[in-house]
Amino acid sequence: MSSFPSRRRVLATGAGAAIGIGALGAKAAQAAPTARTTGSEETRTLDELYKAALADGGKLVLYAGGDTPTQQDFTKAAFLKRFPDIDLTLVVDYSKYHDVRVDNQLATDTLVPDVVQLQTLQDFTRWKEQGRLLRYKPAGFSKVYDKFKDPQGAWVAIGAIGFSFMYDTAAAGSGAPRTPLDLVDPKWKGRIASSYPHDDDAVLYLYSLYVQKYGWEWVARLAAQDVRFARGSNSPGDAVRAGTHAIGIGGSGAPLASGPVKWVAPEGAPFMAWGQRAAILKQAANPTAAKLYLNWQLSLATQQGSFNGWSVRTDVTPPAGLKPVWEYPDAHVDGFPRFMADRAAIERWKQTFALYFGEVKGDPTPGSLGLHPGA
Repeated sequence: MSSFPSRRRVLATGAGAAIGIGALGAKAAQAAPTARTTGSEETRTLDELYKAALADGGKLVLYAGGDTPTQQDFTKAAFLKRFPDIDLTLVVDYSKYHDVRVDNQLATDTLVPDVVQLQTLQDFTRWKEQGRLLRYKPAGFSKVYDKFKDPQGAWVAIGAIGFSFMYDTAAAGSGAPRTPLDLVDPKWKGRIASSYPHDDDAVLYLYSLYVQKYGWEWVARLAAQDVRFARGSNSPGDAVRAGTHAIGIGGSGAPLASGPVKWVAPEGAPFMAWGQRAAILKQAANPTAAKLYLNWQLSLATQQGSFNGWSVRTDVTPPAGLKPVWEYPDAHVDGFPRFMADRAAIERWKQTFALYFGEVKGDPTPGSLGLHPGA
């Protein structure tokens, strides 16, 4: 999926979640060096931050949303190529497990990650309200699209991801689907793979947009297509690339990518995109290395190298043939945060799709990681 695909879910934490926040938060604040800032944006260079991070111990633990253990290997390799002496631990899991894992670690005074990078957008709002996030503005923060950042710097999106459908260009031929409505053509029966919409909230939002555009009749017709559902938003793309299915629904891709698989950003029909949020936890054991990571992610070099051509920065021009992702009305960039915030509505969507497609089956694709991975 991208250099960082991801997932979701909210947990209401009680008073126990505050255990240790005062002492550990103060300790972390004392350990962090004072940054030179203009206004409130970081002015130290990456090399200066790198040196400071090494002086603070040179460790960094990152929890990233994703579908497979190796999905963030490209990100890890690129970061370590630039900063080889950082001891980086990067743990990939569904965002809906990482967020409650962090909640539990905070409640039990056993926090592991310094940075969280997740699809569960609603958690960043909640954690900010709870005082869990370090307010910090990396270099380039002022250039980030306004709706992709918290005004106070509690979180910032580091990448733009889109979900849609895709197809094998050879298998689909001249009759390739152009809109989601084409997916219910009987000629595709038995030839479609999809992520479970009731397992992944980004896929759920995509399917909810399809329902709003085409109605529940479309869902009933798709349910009759003998779709192969699987966990993980990597699964539809994997099935298409493997040649077992001609079409995949509910995965990421690059609109301009050449090759045997075409990822579709249809005009006049819905797809969805969002800014993948990242934040430094206030109790992070390695705040300087965490700042280095956010500054590197928002740097022009990293943003210009986006896998899908979309940047979160307004001063990065997309490749010819693309617009900034927030200029696509059919991507519903503003709608996804609102969707994620309404957890009661999400539960209704999930259970309704379960009636059409059956219950979610299969083990989690990143594996079962327990309470404290990366410790």
